[in-house]
Amino acid sequence: MVRDARPKDLDTVCAIWLSGNLDAHAFVDPGYWRSHAREVREAIAQAEVLVYEGKTGQILGFLGLVEDGIEGLFVSGSCRGQGIGKALLDAAKTRRRRLTLSAYAKNEGALRFYRREGFVQELVQTDPGTGEREIRMRWPSQEG
Repeated sequence: MVRDARPKDLDTVCAIWLSGNLDAHAFVDPGYWRSHAREVREAIAQAEVLVYEGKTGQILGFLGLVEDGIEGLFVSGSCRGQGIGKALLDAAKTRRRRLTLSAYAKNEGALRFYRREGFVQELVQTDPGTGEREIRMRWPSQEG
């Protein structure tokens, strides 16, 4: 079930963020993610965060929104491929008429997922923090 995050969820959400970045972005020095954990924790605490809660009450994934921007969508490693990311994204689509996000060009799985979900590429840019190319995407593909 998707619900709004509660303050007590912050530790779990941050742990999913870190492990998700380490898993999905092996092309980025792991120290980069660890060195940014504190500032990301503060940003997550200020964002609109949706969590996916499993049947036992455990948080299995989350999506963070700042205005119309998806700042992160992460699912616990053992739970990927089970529709959790789609459920979170669908919930965000009900809350916003327009969404944007950035995904690393080397994260081909994420790019396939977002394209399948109706996102289209706006531009290619370089992430100044990592030096990696990232794809800026938007949904819906046409303004309506």
